[in-house]
Amino acid sequence: MVREQSAGAAPLPVVIIGAGLAGLTTALHLAETQPVVVLAKRHLEEAATAWAQGGIVGVLGSDDSIASHVRDTQDAGAGLVDENTAEFIAEHSAAAIEWLVARGVPFSPDPQGPLGLHLTREGGHAVRRIAHAADATGKAIHDVLLAEVQRHPNITLRERWMALDLITNRHLKHSVVLEQGEPQRCHGVYALDIDSQRVETLPASAVVLATGGVGKVYRYTSNPDTSTGDGIAMAWRAGCRVGNMEFIQFHPTCLYHPQERSFLITEAMRGEGAHLKLPDGTRFMPAHDERGELAPRDIVARAIDFEMKKHGLDYVLLDATHLGEAFLKEHFPTIHARCLSLGIDIAREPIPVVPAAHYTCGGVVTDLNGRTDLPGLYAVGETTYTGLHGANRLASNSLLECVVLGRTCADDIQRQIPSRIPTLPGWDESLVSDADEEVVISHNWDELRLVMWNYVGIVRTTRRLERALHRIKLLRSEIDDYYANFKVTRDLLELRNLVDCAELIVRSALSRQESRGLHFSRDYPRTLPVSFPTILSKKPKKKDAWLP
Repeated sequence: MVREQSAGAAPLPVVIIGAGLAGLTTALHLAETQPVVVLAKRHLEEAATAWAQGGIVGVLGSDDSIASHVRDTQDAGAGLVDENTAEFIAEHSAAAIEWLVARGVPFSPDPQGPLGLHLTREGGHAVRRIAHAADATGKAIHDVLLAEVQRHPNITLRERWMALDLITNRHLKHSVVLEQGEPQRCHGVYALDIDSQRVETLPASAVVLATGGVGKVYRYTSNPDTSTGDGIAMAWRAGCRVGNMEFIQFHPTCLYHPQERSFLITEAMRGEGAHLKLPDGTRFMPAHDERGELAPRDIVARAIDFEMKKHGLDYVLLDATHLGEAFLKEHFPTIHARCLSLGIDIAREPIPVVPAAHYTCGGVVTDLNGRTDLPGLYAVGETTYTGLHGANRLASNSLLECVVLGRTCADDIQRQIPSRIPTLPGWDESLVSDADEEVVISHNWDELRLVMWNYVGIVRTTRRLERALHRIKLLRSEIDDYYANFKVTRDLLELRNLVDCAELIVRSALSRQESRGLHFSRDYPRTLPVSFPTILSKKPKKKDAWLP
């Protein structure tokens, strides 16, 4: 048992699950006034943020405006972007860049540029508005913020700790007497110390989900191994709504190479003039969209998928040779070096590329302060659905969302002080034993990812989705049985979360009887005149004025 907090006791920390940009930003703002614990289920450097190449949006130039950025966001989002959310985040973009610059993030300089920064352009943007650190922006930002968090006396980092489940009122029924009508609340989290294999009970004044997306539910993805939908699945199991889970963004250009299945070729390369071509050297994007290679990602990914199937190809080519070796080494040093190590000289030959699952546009429904349906539980970043990304994320809006809403989330938590922290029950493993068939986990993991890739990919049909749902339900039964009988491991917990998210993706896709943005159905190829977000709920819907 974890006892009830007594009056005058040291304040309970805010527990932040995830050590990417969303989690670190929130932690740094919170730590000004209260203790913070950050959980990272793998090594601290393995967050998805560090994999982001392109950059972060900043409305900074004299040729730019809030209205222009909002318009581009809405264009890419295919009619499902919440205008208030887009305006709010665009309005705070300059302040977000300034905050990062003040932290010491080494953005690529340009003495003539706004704030002395070089701005690049990516697909879907009308002007150059992307601040970047060459082609490794995410790593540059993550390295700086992680170092600051590690130095901060009010922040505790727990590496190789994975959250199992959120602790809510339903866990307290046998340990405390709840007052009649006491509302549901998140009181903390059960977390697995992976090295000791012990599950600990972590009481918290608030919990923040910053666990990223769910790219690992697909066989091919640009995401790191951390992207298993943990926050989305935990929030769903705790009774929170999720939205727009059918909209999984497939990045058009992931390197096709047997030794590198997750290396991304940034969209900024197309922004600087690289061309997509067939093996015979023919450009094909102008035939699909008048914007060519600068069309939004959903259009480019579908065009590549179409050409690969039409011509029986395993990949297409991204040709940047005409940009010149000096330019490529200066602007894309990471890509140049990585490809060269694999025998591809991008200054002299095109790059073989394929689409891969890249970004989860939906997630846990929150407001602009990160509040979920469950008091005491917040969420920030790719884990969430705020209304910003709609049916397709505009390039480089994701890092911006993390910085802007990380701050508003911290501000809201500092205003909310729980009246009491009840006694929390410990984790009960008395009825389970050590796993004796780990092969079951790896087999089910492989089957789930293959099912999602084959049936719930870039182009969908109702029959494929129904087949996927049938297989997912069978896998869930096996996984639930395994979970009930054996002690938890990281692999088991990730598989459990992935199957939850897979079902949410398929159910959302089946409910959308149109093609829009990232969701393309052969059975419903037209886009309806009016559309609404896909919101799934485990409980009766209620009207909340603060939710999008």
